[in-house]
Amino acid sequence: MSVLPAVVASASPGVAAACVAGAYLLGTFPTARLASRRRGVDPTVAGSRNPGATNVYRTAGRRAGVLTLVGDVAKGAAAAGLGWAVGGHGLGVACGVAAVVGHVAPPTRPSRGGKGVATVAGMALVLFPLAALVSGAAFAVVTAVTRTVSLGSIAAAVVLPVAAGALGAPGREVAALAVCAVLVIVRHRANIGRLWRGDEPHLGAAA
Repeated sequence: MSVLPAVVASASPGVAAACVAGAYLLGTFPTARLASRRRGVDPTVAGSRNPGATNVYRTAGRRAGVLTLVGDVAKGAAAAGLGWAVGGHGLGVACGVAAVVGHVAPPTRPSRGGKGVATVAGMALVLFPLAALVSGAAFAVVTAVTRTVSLGSIAAAVVLPVAAGALGAPGREVAALAVCAVLVIVRHRANIGRLWRGDEPHLGAAA
């Protein structure tokens, strides 16, 4: 996280700190649990126990899964947009990263947060729309070919900072996106293990 002081330098320290803290708290908003509540499902204990759209879709149904996806994207987009409006693009990046950290490591469940893919996507759509499209295309292609959402998510996370750098984003902002990519990959470590063993669920299969 050492890239954050550099990217928030355009805002006053107090304003930057307040925005980043607020973005972190926004990232902790329990979208998946609220979306699943009507079905009587707690996604943190059901299925893969991941509070993300894929697990919610599998355990609580399509509507809950879509609501979770939209909510998690909105968290990243809102945090990034707020930071950008208040302190410029660099603060927007810092707030987006903070929202991702809040999503993957909420204070009440630091090791059982989400995987961050949708929240990263929301931040990228606001701040790096062309790179987000390239990353989204990588997700779509890899997921379609392998029928494995986790592999598509990892591919999208890796492609995002590469695409942003190729499209001219400043190095410190590319580094912040790389931090997000590392977080996404680390949170997919169980999926990577299952991919290695050949027993990762495919699209249409039970969790």
